Amino acid sequence: MLHEEFDPPEELREAIKCFWHNRWDFGEQPASFEVLPDGYAEIIFSFGSVIRDGVALPSPFMMGLLNQPVLFAAAGRLDIIGIRCYPWTVFDLLGLPSGKHGVQTFEHPIAQLQPLMARHVQAGDIGAALDELQRHFRPQLALDSTLFKAGEAMRGAGGAMPVSEVAAAAHATVRTLERKFKQSSGHTVKDVSGLMRFEQVRNRLWHTPQVNLAALAQELGYTDQSHLSREFKRYSGATPAAFARKAKVQAASKEIVAFVQAPAGD
Repeated sequence: MLHEEFDPPEELREAIKCFWHNRWDFGEQPASFEVLPDGYAEIIFSFGSVIRDGVALPSPFMMGLLNQPVLFAAAGRLDIIGIRCYPWTVFDLLGLPSGKHGVQTFEHPIAQLQPLMARHVQAGDIGAALDELQRHFRPQLALDSTLFKAGEAMRGAGGAMPVSEVAAAAHATVRTLERKFKQSSGHTVKDVSGLMRFEQVRNRLWHTPQVNLAALAQELGYTDQSHLSREFKRYSGATPAAFARKAKVQAASKEIVAFVQAPAGD
């Protein structure tokens, strides 16, 4: 698998974490793969077929915040160009109403870029395809400063900051912050914080499966190891120990574990 990440232009960095490109060759027979939750929303352009529940998804589609892993399938060569967005910016970026959606199809003028981008991808010019996307999003609308400050605080704390402290960092009341967060992302501050913190645990277990869970729980602000384990199973469907065993096997075999999310080291 090829994975590349690209920083967005300066004027888009408050809304977009990065652009990225993945390429696989799954072979002739469809292969399934799992996407785990994390703290980002993704706008996905696919060049090749991405199948969910036996149906090929249109391109582009959106991967919103997930509460559980999602299973996809693909065959042959598959290129993905993704736009990794903050959950409180993705709907404003597209001019769409917010909502609690996991995998979401949508109608939008950005879909008109698909044929042009496909020609660039087929020619192996990913940079040109990314240029088309970046041009579409310029100029970027000004983002709500409360949401920006809140997001920065949450990201800096890895999701471990209480809502009251997030509101203080954003110079807002809890009520105002929660209202703005729900309007912009469809989720509460607690929803997003929980996914951010899960992502920290997931990444640590992927890199160091032997990590001490009690110490990790303390480091990341969980009440105790049991709290960490409950939250991890809630989002992943597996215990931390089971996930760590799977990580060891997949790391040894170079097996793909996910494709629409931040890499395990991010």
